[in-house]
Amino acid sequence: MRRASTTSPAAYADQIRLEPGGHAMGTSWVAERSVGAILPGDHGWLAYSGPEERGRVIGPFVHEGLLTGEKVVYVTDTPAGRLPGLGHRIDVHDHLRAGRLRVISREDACLDRSGAFEPARMLDTVEREIGEAFGQGFRAVRLTTDYTWLLDEPGRMLGCEHRLGGAVAPSTMAMAICQIDRRACPPDQLIALRDLHEVLVEVDPEFDDGVLRMVRTFAPAGLRLEGELDATRHGAVAARLAQVMARHGGVHLDLSRLGFIDLGGLDLLARLAARLPAGGTLVLDHLRPSVLSVIETVGWHRLPGLVRGAGRGLPETEGIAR
Repeated sequence: MRRASTTSPAAYADQIRLEPGGHAMGTSWVAERSVGAILPGDHGWLAYSGPEERGRVIGPFVHEGLLTGEKVVYVTDTPAGRLPGLGHRIDVHDHLRAGRLRVISREDACLDRSGAFEPARMLDTVEREIGEAFGQGFRAVRLTTDYTWLLDEPGRMLGCEHRLGGAVAPSTMAMAICQIDRRACPPDQLIALRDLHEVLVEVDPEFDDGVLRMVRTFAPAGLRLEGELDATRHGAVAARLAQVMARHGGVHLDLSRLGFIDLGGLDLLARLAARLPAGGTLVLDHLRPSVLSVIETVGWHRLPGLVRGAGRGLPETEGIAR
């Protein structure tokens, strides 16, 4: 099977590979959590690849908090009506007036009189907002900000993140997502920043029935399949994959966490790849040896549009149905 180039600038997933359950290999232990599963005490980390990924994490994080009696604090110079991922789903100005949403400018939250970033002031802002939320009767407080503008001051940013984690992690009511545009951040800084967080936050799954889980990926564009793919779930995979294919000419399917796939599932992937427009590809990343062997034996790898991608899957525990 021919190989596809999958290089992407400072690809975060290539810097930190996770075992099932979210334990990072060769570094500190972390948890992977979808945004809908964020809990009080979580000091979360989002290294986003573009506006779509950012909006699909931060939008639900803010939206869910406002709808469930929690206070949302967003440190940003972006106007409240243009916060990522919210669109026209909610009346942000109503939430601002009611005190459920606090949009605080950088100047008011974390800059000193000279306009320089001051980590201690950011921490004071966070602690004040948490304390006020408790006094106002909110059941929890959600905090978020984007640090991309601070990439020229890595020392101050790391110091702030370390102290913020110390304020949020022991809390029974505060949770935070710290954002950064990974395209603008050098890989060594990405790793250093990630290591200051206990939770890696990602989009909510497209599908999850307890057996098969499908999660959108953004760099590269595609889906990650986790669990088992059998005949009863072929339709769900076809529908979600078709949606991604309609928007992107080249689509990647991450199979590193797929423990089982039947022959019908592989045939489905081959048929979907054959329907792609000229030049389009369905790239299979992190194939397990047993799956790759069946593909090559049956000859699907010779079909137009079906391409072997990067890496190898996790060690075999279950194979393909024969």
